[in-house]
Amino acid sequence: MAGKQQSGAETRDRLIDAAAETIRSQGYAGTSARAIAKAAEVNSALVFYHFGGVDALLLAALDRSSEQRMATYRQAVEKAGNLEELVQTASEIYRADLEGGHITLFSEMVGASIARPELRAEITARSEPWIDFIEQALDRVIGGSPLAKLLPPRDLAYAAITFYLGVNLFTHLDADRTRTEALFNLAERVAPRARLLTMRLPGRRKPGSTPKAVTE
Repeated sequence: MAGKQQSGAETRDRLIDAAAETIRSQGYAGTSARAIAKAAEVNSALVFYHFGGVDALLLAALDRSSEQRMATYRQAVEKAGNLEELVQTASEIYRADLEGGHITLFSEMVGASIARPELRAEITARSEPWIDFIEQALDRVIGGSPLAKLLPPRDLAYAAITFYLGVNLFTHLDADRTRTEALFNLAERVAPRARLLTMRLPGRRKPGSTPKAVTE
């Protein structure tokens, strides 16, 4: 029994890895149960046996990628102490996601949800933790500042996700990524100049800090 369970878990892992690689290389349109099974070197019937279908398998691949990235990037973002450092970290995260193929995986699933409404709720649910993550990071470095009054962290988080997807699509036209890199270089140059706007207003304490005790 234990051997069968282990074999089943290994098969699921191979299918998830193969699904991620297939959608990155062939896009959603070219990702079929047969293509995934071929990459995993298993019978295509196992896609349906373990996951019930291709879309469920692709969502599992997206979940695994997101979980791994969230754990890694949370540590990186927590080290950013100001907007300048946060922008630099965001640039590094984007480049890592682009090289690792996660952006392709995510954007292909977003694109598929346009033609497949049943995927929309699934993709939306998986986007929310990232929007919350970005909002929390922004609030930590600019919360309570004039910049936050002008550009609320929640709105900036939505903008960041939109930019994330848009830039990925643009990279297909920008083969050498020079224009894409120029956007990140611009953001990194602008961030230090926004330092005064990120100074917290009086009475705003840092998230997670405790109020000072009242003394006589």
